[in-house]
Amino acid sequence: MRITETVIIIGLLWIVELYNSSVGHSLGMSWGIRPRSEDGLVGILFWPFLHATTEHLISNTIPLAVLSWFVLLRGMKDYLIVTLGITLIAGAAIWLVARPAIHIGASGLIFGYFGFLVAAAWYERSLSSFVVSVLTIFLYGGIVWGVFPQETYISWEAHLFGLLAGLFMASLLGPDDADNSPRPVSRDG
Repeated sequence: MRITETVIIIGLLWIVELYNSSVGHSLGMSWGIRPRSEDGLVGILFWPFLHATTEHLISNTIPLAVLSWFVLLRGMKDYLIVTLGITLIAGAAIWLVARPAIHIGASGLIFGYFGFLVAAAWYERSLSSFVVSVLTIFLYGGIVWGVFPQETYISWEAHLFGLLAGLFMASLLGPDDADNSPRPVSRDG
């Protein structure tokens, strides 16, 4: 039940981390987002897959695995769309407006998945999306404080823009208004 895909995703992050560790964690310097820098544009594609230290990835592994699994329950197509959307939208926003620093790490993706899963319940109004939303809030609701500046080495911008990108992706993937119910009409004069 999507466990295999989750293990593969986390495994790929750890393979990247093993290599990154072997080269002194230098990949972030080359492939992270450096706001408003031409060289930093490439980071928009790679920022969630790089970590500053092994401990950085360790702290992201469990929440990423759990929230990835929740999104994967919707199917691989939705998972890929949501992941790509969060990565590109949040990455572009980080590049445009974040403070000068190198922004890397899966925590922005974690915040994106959190936002997506919570908002999906609103847009879909199904029992399954409601249950997943409640579980997501119960397990990780405290992360919302991470969208505020804290430590200088933490990209609160990635957290904020990841969350907003996840909310946007939920609105994008929400069901079409297929019930064709009559809607109230505003009449002037």
